[in-house]
Amino acid sequence: MKKILFPLVALGLGLSAPAHAQRGDAQPTTLIAKPGEKGSGDADGAFTSLFKFNEPTGEALYKRVCAGCHMSDAKGAQAAGHYPALAANKNLASAGYPLYIVLHGKNGMPAVGKMMSDQQAADVVNYVRANFGNKYKDKVTAADAKATR
Repeated sequence: MKKILFPLVALGLGLSAPAHAQRGDAQPTTLIAKPGEKGSGDADGAFTSLFKFNEPTGEALYKRVCAGCHMSDAKGAQAAGHYPALAANKNLASAGYPLYIVLHGKNGMPAVGKMMSDQQAADVVNYVRANFGNKYKDKVTAADAKATR
């Protein structure tokens, strides 16, 4: 049984020769680039390091990270879980509240801010608070994010 099971497990886990060796390439294809370089796995270089978002703006962060649950129009969704609407959301009036949620999470929302710099966390909160029918003018700063951590 062990003789048969191991090859099946190896195939299922992809334990065959690396893809570059199978193609005859001299070097493996890199999906993770050095900081500042664009990774070959993503044309705009967004996925260049593990466990850190590299999107340079709040808008880019929202589109790539937040919209997956809160939807591209920020109107939220209900399916297997409840993803609250951020559009025209009065809970965003106090800038510290969404910043805290991004950094620490709440209920089913993970603390995605752990994978953001202080500036990125501030930028995504400011983006949401100024778009999607939200017209909040006061902004959070990187210093606010650092203090909230």
